[in-house]
Amino acid sequence: MLISSKENPQVNLSAITSCANTQVKMAIKLRESARARREQGLFFLEGWRLCLDALESGYKPEILFTTAAAQAKYPVAHENVTLVSEAVAQKLADTQSPQGIFGVFKMQDASEQALHKCIALENLQDPANLGAIARTAEALGITGMIVSGGCDVFHPKALRASMGALLRLNVVQTDDLPARLRESELPCYAAVAEQDAIPLPCCDFSGGAIVVIGNEGNGLTDETIAACGRRLTIPMAGKSESLNAAAAAAIILWEMHLR
Repeated sequence: MLISSKENPQVNLSAITSCANTQVKMAIKLRESARARREQGLFFLEGWRLCLDALESGYKPEILFTTAAAQAKYPVAHENVTLVSEAVAQKLADTQSPQGIFGVFKMQDASEQALHKCIALENLQDPANLGAIARTAEALGITGMIVSGGCDVFHPKALRASMGALLRLNVVQTDDLPARLRESELPCYAAVAEQDAIPLPCCDFSGGAIVVIGNEGNGLTDETIAACGRRLTIPMAGKSESLNAAAAAAIILWEMHLR
């Protein structure tokens, strides 16, 4: 539960004023480095809405940073909250108009609940695409996502683009997507830009399915396409040969939602 510092005597009211502070340096490292996030099992968040989403989704904060101005404006506080100066907040910030609220949270293990309608992503490089796909998936009732390779699920830009959806969805990460697909009891579809593939409107997702979308420039690997066993394509008019990964995912997710 979020509480104000006046209600919680454990809040550290002595503001951190040095960017050389150990906790501040750790937070910046987590913001910048996927390797640091993996090794420490921690990730960085910026902004009131995302920190609130993380807390409400059961993520445990190692530390929450807030400026005095932010604490007066937003109801963000916790037993682990620490005040920081405006200068330190600017150093922590990864956005042009920071709210002055930041957090370091522990990662959670993915839920082992059975997947029903699921989107899988292979080697996506753009964190904005990853976040946008997660946001669309949640909005359309898709509760499962498999991510293999590419950008980090906890990349700050991905988390912001997802509007917190990556914190709420059942996101499974794997280093061997083909093996994961072969083990699944659900029908698996590889999204490809090939005319002889099954047109998307002809696919039946009513019994559940996994649809796999590939890298923005190179699409899916041959091994993943083979592991799927089925290929689908989005029929297109005009001279366009393919769609942006997030746009293609939105169309596919809508069809999965309908069927």
